[in-house]
Amino acid sequence: MRFDSYTVTLLTLRTDAPVMTDEEAAALQDRHLAHGADLQERGLVLARGPLTDQDDERFRGFSIWSVDAATAREHAAADPAVLVGRLAVEVMTWNMPAGNLQFSKVRAPRSIAEVMAD
Repeated sequence: MRFDSYTVTLLTLRTDAPVMTDEEAAALQDRHLAHGADLQERGLVLARGPLTDQDDERFRGFSIWSVDAATAREHAAADPAVLVGRLAVEVMTWNMPAGNLQFSKVRAPRSIAEVMAD
């Protein structure tokens, strides 16, 4: 059986995350979203988004990448939320039977305002 391999990243809230005002957190989230949208537009990230209803509230986001783990790690480490110490990133390889997943190119939100827009 053939398998497809994808790199996945899991973003987690750091226990020592800096305390931020609502305005600082919103500005950081906009930079985080723009960074992810850039990666998606370049074809490095195939799908990404926030996690909800999770048992562990530290788990914040999940991405599926089209690149190897080292490349994904490098780009994920450049996420503004990772750089300021709010989020940590875990990188791993995910294997599944070939052809099991298909991805469509979609426009990714670049800001909280775009997320909230109808």
